[in-house]
Amino acid sequence: MTLPLTHPLRDGRTADSAVVRAFSGDRPDRLPVWFMRQAGRSLPEYRAAREGTAMLEACLRPELSSELTLQPVRRHGVDAAIFFSDIVIPLRLAGVDVDIVPGVGPVLGAPVRTADDVARLAQTGPLTREALAPITAGVGLTVAELGATPLIGFAGAPFTLAAYLVEGGPSRDHLAARTLMHADPSTWFALTEWAADVTGAFLRAQVLAGASAVQLFDSWAGSLSRADYLAHAAPASARALAHVADLDVKIVHFGTGTEHLLTAMRDVGADVVGVDYRTPLDRANELLGGTVPLQGNLDPAMLAAPWPVLEAHVRDVVARGAKAPSHVLNLGHGVPPTTDPAVLTRIVELVHGWGS
Repeated sequence: MTLPLTHPLRDGRTADSAVVRAFSGDRPDRLPVWFMRQAGRSLPEYRAAREGTAMLEACLRPELSSELTLQPVRRHGVDAAIFFSDIVIPLRLAGVDVDIVPGVGPVLGAPVRTADDVARLAQTGPLTREALAPITAGVGLTVAELGATPLIGFAGAPFTLAAYLVEGGPSRDHLAARTLMHADPSTWFALTEWAADVTGAFLRAQVLAGASAVQLFDSWAGSLSRADYLAHAAPASARALAHVADLDVKIVHFGTGTEHLLTAMRDVGADVVGVDYRTPLDRANELLGGTVPLQGNLDPAMLAAPWPVLEAHVRDVVARGAKAPSHVLNLGHGVPPTTDPAVLTRIVELVHGWGS
């Protein structure tokens, strides 16, 4: 399927943007930069807009999700927006009893741990156009305002979603999920296939509504050995990304603690590999054979350091990223809520100044 003629990649708005070019392996005149979790967290205008609105409700109110997506673009001058959402939104749209508990994270009404539990999930079927309507509306409103700035679609990877479903909430070691994948592999396989199709439909809806690229975020993949990732997580990620494979948009795949998985994460269908702050970009480039665009990987802890220390770190990351075919500067995880927004703006101005 080709993208609609009105899509920003087809009508000329974003096809030549710095981020899309870098995701394609090109090096634009200036290094593109955006930040994971840039939408909110540290911005006072975000807190004001969201006051009195629960997280998942904010994600599902199109006018609000659009506004929260646009705020960091206005504030920082970053080269891309990422759609304001949460990795459990597709679960909520599929009818799963899940909520975000402040100070805790996603919590489910009941964990999913048996074949019967998974069978009940499967009865919900794929996400419908009606269920996805708040997402497509939010993306449409956002793209209309962004102009030449590309929007990146966002979703959690099937392993991370399945792990939340099995654990019932956040976990340090994901022991219940890792136990299920070995103790009852057929149930685990059915669960991750369901999660893959939910995630894939969520990504596809964002692209068709106007997203110019997508990012699959695997928060917990680093807890797996390479062998377990290849056997129990990679097939589902490949299935999820297959939902957008015919749409000709670039796919970024990011996980935390995943140096040992970088090539496997590329091989599920990613065009760009996001690298967390633990692995230097020149090391990641070496592991990937020098053939893959990279995204990353400023250490979020450095954002609170004195400016000379942070500037030296930015310069080091950029120098290491220069060894890759192309590079999009980003954090090696999300923006801490306590970050001074002026620091992010200063990073963008610094990096953009080098290319002028």
